[in-house]
Amino acid sequence: MSSNHFRRVALALPGAVEGSHQGHADFRVGKRIFATLGYPDDKWGVVKLTPEQQSVLVEAEPEIFRPVPGGWGKHGNTNVRLAKADAATLRSALGMAWNNVAPKASTKRRATKQH
Repeated sequence: MSSNHFRRVALALPGAVEGSHQGHADFRVGKRIFATLGYPDDKWGVVKLTPEQQSVLVEAEPEIFRPVPGGWGKHGNTNVRLAKADAATLRSALGMAWNNVAPKASTKRRATKQH
């Protein structure tokens, strides 16, 4: 998986836009960040999960996911090793992260479109 593919998948989510903070590309919906590229380096991305979601993904796919070191990781921020992530796994993780921060009206629209 490349950083460009991560970017395309993130931007394909409803209302997602690319921004930047602390020198890293980030992806937002409703002004809230749900993913970041390039942290801690170009081999990684970050998805904003709940601690419970993080636990499930890290346990299921430890070669792909790990908690971000420090306090951010304790709150669910999760590193994604880009080289190990396949398209379906990445879409799932980014979708969860998007769902965690998207305005409730957006999540209802998305849920309706999936059924």
